[in-house]
Amino acid sequence: MRLFGPLHLSLLALTAALGVVLVQLCRRRPDWRRAVRLALGWILVVNELILWSFRYSHEGLHLWNLPFQLCDVTLWMSALGCLTLGAPIVEFAYFAGLAGAGMALLTPDLWSPWPTYPAIYFFIAHGGIVIAVCVLVFGGISPLRSGALRRAYLMLLGFAAAIGAVNAVAGTNFMYLCRKPKNASLLDSLGPWPMYLVAGAAVALVLFWLLSLPARKKRAGADFPPAPAA
Repeated sequence: MRLFGPLHLSLLALTAALGVVLVQLCRRRPDWRRAVRLALGWILVVNELILWSFRYSHEGLHLWNLPFQLCDVTLWMSALGCLTLGAPIVEFAYFAGLAGAGMALLTPDLWSPWPTYPAIYFFIAHGGIVIAVCVLVFGGISPLRSGALRRAYLMLLGFAAAIGAVNAVAGTNFMYLCRKPKNASLLDSLGPWPMYLVAGAAVALVLFWLLSLPARKKRAGADFPPAPAA
């Protein structure tokens, strides 16, 4: 897939359009909110389970391919946010999911050509994260609470510390905490190890802050109609 070629731009436009349509639907029709969030949550879950079946049947189950990458976690948090409406879950999914999945959609690293299943999965999963968290937060289902940025960032640091311990024991490189990916990435501009970890944490904080601005404005407006059945 050519970066920002016709296919890539079409998939980005489709993701954005679906997100806008579902957000507006939930804002205008509170009685649809429960159905929309449950459908999004189960789509994410089923798509992920299908990938696990496909991937592990081809690769086998190994330490290096366990689902411990950040996008794996944000996907499950997005799904759980849709299914349970747990406020801390939604907060983490919103900030980490939009920052991580959003960047992945803009610069997709596909290990299989379009339209094979792994490539289709990539856009369903990452696009689904973006759509799900936007529907939850901007559709009036689970607006962010005060202090959400701080809590989500601390959860991200805590998860990174836990994964760092796994890497140290198992010799893995989840979240690229031990070394940079072989392919070109944003980490290449953040200096050598371990400095790129500190710089990456700073970049994440800036991204979280930027993502908090539209959510803060929406919370201040308080224009969501009540939805007891959300």
